[in-house]
Amino acid sequence: MHFGASMFFTDYSMSPAELGLALEERGFESVWAAEHSHIPLSRKSPWGGGGELPKHYYDVMDPFVSLTSAAMVTKTLKLGTGVCLVNQRDPIQTAKLVASIDHISKGRFLFGIGNGWNQDEMENHGTVFATRHKLVRERVEAMKAIWTQTKAEYHGEFVNFDPMMTWPKPVQKPHPPVIVGGAYPYAARRAVRYGDGWIPLAGRPGQYGDVFDYVPKFRDMLTDAGRDPATFPISLFYGVEDQATLSRYRDFGIVRCIVSLPSAKADVVLPILDRWVGLMRAV
Repeated sequence: MHFGASMFFTDYSMSPAELGLALEERGFESVWAAEHSHIPLSRKSPWGGGGELPKHYYDVMDPFVSLTSAAMVTKTLKLGTGVCLVNQRDPIQTAKLVASIDHISKGRFLFGIGNGWNQDEMENHGTVFATRHKLVRERVEAMKAIWTQTKAEYHGEFVNFDPMMTWPKPVQKPHPPVIVGGAYPYAARRAVRYGDGWIPLAGRPGQYGDVFDYVPKFRDMLTDAGRDPATFPISLFYGVEDQATLSRYRDFGIVRCIVSLPSAKADVVLPILDRWVGLMRAV
């Protein structure tokens, strides 16, 4: 089982380059950058964590800029969006961003995506909350066409373009893995339909269910859809700092556990990483 770390990179946190180096030096597999373009002052949608929305949601930097910074100072560390809000991004431009960072990093990019929870935020981008899931599916399908076809075109309800030419194409073939974030069963269904992996949240079992209950059900969904569970990786966000639980994740076939780090400087973050090094070695 691999280990990654996620952060809301801000102007008061460790820089992506600093954290990337620290993770690579300690044997972590990947770094993950969160995304919110902005946070409206109104609140139609409650935050899943409960209570007031933390400050770093308002302050987070663009994930593609953050991950490019980390890519420039690392050699093996994988770079993931955790998650990219495709419902708020133009698919043609995002396809170019993904292909470009995959080139710059020599094929180390992981395209974690989500459909968003903040209705006010996505409506500022012109996205209709009720149809955001179909919109994201079409945008993902359109991006796959751009990445894999010399003269790509796509015609859907929300995404529509005639044949185009755009480069670069990604280093990874056919394209970087599209790893769908979200809870069981709805995000799991989306992962089965158009994803190359799934990232549910492990750290809130009371709200999202127990990993050891829903992962077998998800694997049944893959089998029913004609997809091989053995070739469909499952990662977990919000990994718990507990050796016994991590060992169970490993034995359960989870391929990656991702720890959530605070948006803080090195004096706070590095001791957390060092504790995780011991857990990684033990597991």
